[in-house]
Amino acid sequence: MEKISIYEIAKAIGAQYHGPDGMVDHISTDSRQLEGSCLFVALEGERVDGHCFIPQALREGAAFAVAHHKVEGDDSRVLYVPDTFPVLMEIAYLYRRRFSVKTVGVTGSVGKTTTKEFIAAVLQRKYRTLKSQGNQNNEIGLPNTIFRLDSSVQAAVLEMGMSALGDISKLTRIVEPDVGVITNIGVSHMERLGSRENILKAKLEITEGMVDGAPLLLCGDNDLLSQVKIPRLRVLFYGIDNPMCQITASHIAEREDGTTCFDLIYEGNTYPVTIPTLGRHNVYNALAAFGVGACMGISPQQAVEALGDYEPSGMRQKIVQHGGITFVEDCYNASPDSMAAALETLAHYPVSGKRYAVFADMLELGEISVQSHYDVGALAARKKIDGLFAFGQQAVYYCKGAAESGLPYCRHFPTREEMAQAILETIQPGDLVWVKGSRGMELEQVLGIIYKEC
Repeated sequence: MEKISIYEIAKAIGAQYHGPDGMVDHISTDSRQLEGSCLFVALEGERVDGHCFIPQALREGAAFAVAHHKVEGDDSRVLYVPDTFPVLMEIAYLYRRRFSVKTVGVTGSVGKTTTKEFIAAVLQRKYRTLKSQGNQNNEIGLPNTIFRLDSSVQAAVLEMGMSALGDISKLTRIVEPDVGVITNIGVSHMERLGSRENILKAKLEITEGMVDGAPLLLCGDNDLLSQVKIPRLRVLFYGIDNPMCQITASHIAEREDGTTCFDLIYEGNTYPVTIPTLGRHNVYNALAAFGVGACMGISPQQAVEALGDYEPSGMRQKIVQHGGITFVEDCYNASPDSMAAALETLAHYPVSGKRYAVFADMLELGEISVQSHYDVGALAARKKIDGLFAFGQQAVYYCKGAAESGLPYCRHFPTREEMAQAILETIQPGDLVWVKGSRGMELEQVLGIIYKEC
């Protein structure tokens, strides 16, 4: 972060502050992470109140702090505001406007983090590119990314998440995307928003920060996105099945080495592409990234080469060979759409042995949770995988749907440890094991046990 005056910050956040002036070059909400001339923002949560750590933070390196209730002792370096929660966004708004940088905003129900990574790979061919780390995409995570901007950054790819209407509206007014991307409208967050139409409305808030004529890339194979019309923007569609899309793919083939090959068609030309990850859903992500590149002056050949250099991040479909068995570590997130995509890929993956799904609960589905888990289990049976291992309270419905649809081997386990042991007793060299569940289900613990003993 480049230095910024504490007086300037105080004005931006509407703080009462009469202490000494000074410069800030780091902002933190964690008193254990105080770097440089740091401003510590005390957030009050359900379990921990950051205000309790302000005296310690000021003693141990913080230059200033922000609080919304009185701090005991010397508070000459404390900025008082009515509520500290909006402070990060307010400072990010101030700081973002210091830089002339090309920005890409990415949102969607499924695939936004992987799409962000693909886009960054493409833009790096021409620009010094900043990207959101992991899924830092909310009112805390996005400002943390903005604070990493400096005068050397030429482009930024920023992921935008939401849990309710209005969330993306706040984020996009900071980012002001030069290019927007919406990957998918699924059923994630149905618990709060109630319908896919409301989810579409929430995702389209990204356009509020975009100027007239800016490109907006949408997945044309999605039933709701394909109907979007925004005359003031340049709407571009990418897809596989919809012939009206401007960026399309054909001849998709998955290889045993974990790559996917396809032909990308754009402006009448065909470009052979190989991406180092599996599945039709990742073809969509790559098409979106190619489209962003085209809008930002990246040549088709540069974009194709960059897509081939993409590296999966975290536990998002990372392929691991262990003990002669292929594991797909996909433990970062789960929704009905991404589960269906995983099963589709699993069913067609070229493998010498058997194919197993290791699934945990999908969270935040509300009233559709039981039916969604049941439907995923039924789909596993229709895709004729060889076995399903399930963990979690809702995961029992995977097994119910699978069994009633004819899958011979489907078992539910009360603990991760018991599931791991059953997997170890079942799998053989040559098999493929796809491990997927919502982040809160911590399926990486299952993988840890298996890798240790396999």
